[in-house]
Amino acid sequence: MSTLAILTALALQTTTAADPASAEAVAVKAPVNATFAALAARDGALLAPHFDPEARMLVALERPDGTRAVRRLTGAEFAGGLRPGPETYQEVMPDPVIVIDGDVASVFGRYVFKVDGAIVHCGANHFDMVRRDGAWTIAGITWSQRTTRCEGSR
Repeated sequence: MSTLAILTALALQTTTAADPASAEAVAVKAPVNATFAALAARDGALLAPHFDPEARMLVALERPDGTRAVRRLTGAEFAGGLRPGPETYQEVMPDPVIVIDGDVASVFGRYVFKVDGAIVHCGANHFDMVRRDGAWTIAGITWSQRTTRCEGSR
């Protein structure tokens, strides 16, 4: 088991999920919601205020043919992938679990990604959050991405 997995397991054992309606949970989730708004606007520049300057992304892809790959991105690469276009993007993350411990937090849950209202992929998101100077920012995002078994995620 990796060190990160062990630390995550320990953190989850010693902390509890925050009440999603609490002011602190709402503050933690604000950069997540801003990320979804940037996706909908297809504007990577909207991400900058919500991302730590050294933010890193990791996506675990499961392709329709069953092959898998892991891809790493910097925050700049992630933002650079958002370009204007005619399609409407929408990411929905119902019922995320928010765990807060001091100046670190995580937001975890299933998601669906839609283009023009149709689900094109789904999976689980994990946002690593850090509070600096009183503001929550995204230190990293890890997500799985697949095009199958998305029906129950609506």
